[in-house]
Amino acid sequence: MTQPPHLPDHDPKDLAGARTQAHRAAQLVTRAARANLPARPDDSHSNMGWDLERACFRSWPLRPGHSAPTVDVSLAPLTLSVTLEDGTIESLPLDGVPVADADAWLDTLLGSSGLTPAGALELPYDLPDDVAEIAVFHAPDGDASSAALAAWFGFAASLLSSLEHRHAGISPGPSPVRCWPHHFDIATYVALEVGNPETARGIGVGLSPGDESYGEPYFYVNPWPQPDGMSAPLPAGHWHTAGFVGAILTGTDTMALSDRATEAADFLETALAAGRERLGA
Repeated sequence: MTQPPHLPDHDPKDLAGARTQAHRAAQLVTRAARANLPARPDDSHSNMGWDLERACFRSWPLRPGHSAPTVDVSLAPLTLSVTLEDGTIESLPLDGVPVADADAWLDTLLGSSGLTPAGALELPYDLPDDVAEIAVFHAPDGDASSAALAAWFGFAASLLSSLEHRHAGISPGPSPVRCWPHHFDIATYVALEVGNPETARGIGVGLSPGDESYGEPYFYVNPWPQPDGMSAPLPAGHWHTAGFVGAILTGTDTMALSDRATEAADFLETALAAGRERLGA
């Protein structure tokens, strides 16, 4: 396994401000994709990859069949960028910038590239109130929490990509590791059979940067359809059974591990195996 990015000694429960700012900025990326890419049934045209080298979220190429343009959001410092077809990167630091101005800046670049502006596009989902109410971007804590949040996404992307490759032989198998801008989690879905996604067996494996269930980053492994409960032994973390059923490894618990990368990967593998056994797949 390629060594994941280092997790800084920053309290994972102190990332809410950075998370909401980044979640809001991610909507700029997904709107550009929604305005310019053919819709896919699973909505995956709207999701984002994580670039480990540049530590940023990136849209799919907005012109199918080309490698660019793409729209990127870096977290530390919070920056909106467009990579043009000639390789030029245009960037807008977002600290202190009104969301409306960021929309206008992006629309100008999209229009000059022959693409459809996206600022007026309505999203098909509601954002959490603390995200939706952001009118001006700002860098919390002098970017320290933003850098820590970026490290969590990089750490998760590395672990999840390794898991995706290890289980490539499963059919239908793992989806690409992507970040979904609605819930802002980065994940792969290990499909265990073909069929109606509402009923076909599979397991979601990912990292949420924090939400109403846990106010900090946490890894999750969620079998689907949800079993009544789970009690298989885990090397770390716990089984969550209130509201949803899944294995959870919180950021606090991850930071307490002696070998974070190896032991977090072991948690994911053990929970995935337990979920497959419970689902009979």
